[in-house]
Amino acid sequence: MKHIFSRREALAGMAAAGAALALDPLTSSAQGDLKMILERKIPSTGERLPVIGLGSWQQFDIGTGAAERTPLKEVLQKMQEMGSKVIDASPMYGRAEQVIGDLTTELKLNDRFFFATKVWTTGKQEGINQMNASLQKMKRKKIDLMQVHNLQDWETHLKTLKDWKAEGKIRHIGITHYTDASHSRLEQIVKSENIDFVQFNYSVRSRNAEKSLLKAAKDKGVAVIINEPFEQGALFRAVKGKELPAWAGDYDIKSWAQLFLKYIISNDAVTCVIPGTSDVKHLVDNLGAGEGRLPDEAGRKKIREWISGV
Repeated sequence: MKHIFSRREALAGMAAAGAALALDPLTSSAQGDLKMILERKIPSTGERLPVIGLGSWQQFDIGTGAAERTPLKEVLQKMQEMGSKVIDASPMYGRAEQVIGDLTTELKLNDRFFFATKVWTTGKQEGINQMNASLQKMKRKKIDLMQVHNLQDWETHLKTLKDWKAEGKIRHIGITHYTDASHSRLEQIVKSENIDFVQFNYSVRSRNAEKSLLKAAKDKGVAVIINEPFEQGALFRAVKGKELPAWAGDYDIKSWAQLFLKYIISNDAVTCVIPGTSDVKHLVDNLGAGEGRLPDEAGRKKIREWISGV
């Protein structure tokens, strides 16, 4: 997978450069000194979610073989052990919903995660059929969060989502997209509709959401899930072979992934960010971003200025 390979390259480059902060997060976590991952409330319900979750696009679209599934079982097991819980899926992601349902059932961890998926089709009945299929695949009687994927036929589906929420089939409802061009439409919906979540792209280099969308969600009491935090691996490629800035330690940043993720979650409008991975070491590294100090405004400025010079 392209973005995972790029991260390995970046980590290898840091090791070759002798970056003292690039510690193996899996080794440190095994010593029993895990800290609590930061949690934030879902504004509409008060339920608390860890700020780092897991995306499933590409990584969970796999077959039934043990060679493919065992690493993902390790990721889910470690995720639960470290206190993370949000898993985001979609019918668009091939077999991801089925794999998540199978593996969490095998691990007997179905009730330890916050299951988020999406409706991605056109037409009311088509949406109902697809959502029923998602429930079956994920082996759930109730989905924690159902979202309209990429705003496809969103007005039709949002009505169904509201009905299903009232009936107790889903606990939270939301909308999603992954492009800057969608942000103005997302903002309009956030301001005009009664929804629990909005999901969109945001990263240290792709900061369009900072113009007004993040503030709009915070002002309206809508929880925010962030996708594309690593820009599909482009951020790792940009820092390949470079050392972390000396001031990274001031914010308990031990890797490039943590720098990228801490920038995102240091914006208090963000509820959860969902980097995808099938590598348990990368998972532990990602979850480490939810521990320790976060950049203040001065630190966020340092990160922006440093990245702009890459």
